[in-house]
Amino acid sequence: MVIIRAENAEDREAVRKVNESAFGRVGEADLVDALRENEPRHISLVADDDGRVVGHIFFSPVTVESSAGDWAAMGLAPMAVLPEFQGRGVGSGLVREGLAECLRAGHEVVVVLGHADYYPRFGFTPARSLGIECEFPVPEENFMVAELKDGALAGRKGKVRYRPEFRSV
Repeated sequence: MVIIRAENAEDREAVRKVNESAFGRVGEADLVDALRENEPRHISLVADDDGRVVGHIFFSPVTVESSAGDWAAMGLAPMAVLPEFQGRGVGSGLVREGLAECLRAGHEVVVVLGHADYYPRFGFTPARSLGIECEFPVPEENFMVAELKDGALAGRKGKVRYRPEFRSV
């Protein structure tokens, strides 16, 4: 049975392998390693299948720059599941528990650059329609935002700035 739990130090190599396998390259695995090292305010969860890490999700702080004043949110990236475990609800479990953990940690808004068919089921909506833009040139439908607390986006707009580690992916 797959359980979702906080990542621990013993999971690091397995987390790296999950990201490399899911994305077919090392960029996201390198990103996780760099963020884990440089950003202590991250949230990192794993999907554990009887002691084997089969999925991973990572959240790190982003800054939303606005003429009315900058504000903070969390960025979901990356989320990865071993190919042989995809389509079994592992990713959905990671996203749901990750968003719940963000809320428990006091975060009210999460952004994601991801599949437009996947993330809306978790409350994500196109960010641009709410006045929130991504610093990177990305398709409008793939950059989304979710309110973890009703009204958290009221009167808030701006451009999301990711940590510098994201520029190497």
